[in-house]
Amino acid sequence: MKCTHSSEREKRASDAERASIKYKQVEYMSLAEDRPYPGIITGVTEWGVYVEMTETKCEGMVRVADMDDDFYDFDEKNMRLIGRKNKKMYTLGDAVTVRVTATDINRRTIDLEFD
Repeated sequence: MKCTHSSEREKRASDAERASIKYKQVEYMSLAEDRPYPGIITGVTEWGVYVEMTETKCEGMVRVADMDDDFYDFDEKNMRLIGRKNKKMYTLGDAVTVRVTATDINRRTIDLEFD
């Protein structure tokens, strides 16, 4: 019983720490200058690509809906997006350059676009 209580408290503390870090990252990036940032793709989903900017260690998302150069299909097995026409691929671990397009401190999100 005490172990369960202790584990639950530890998880809540860890979640709170993560949330506060993300809050400060979004706050910082909302004030950042409008310029390209080098980054690494840290996640690929059917709705977008997560990118961690190497300079700031802040993570944001490039939404598939905002990628207007092609229509991208999600290859779940290989964790990548592939353009139907141009065959351009975005894969986990790729080096990319992004630009911050919007931040939402309440949702703790950073919206990005490929530069």
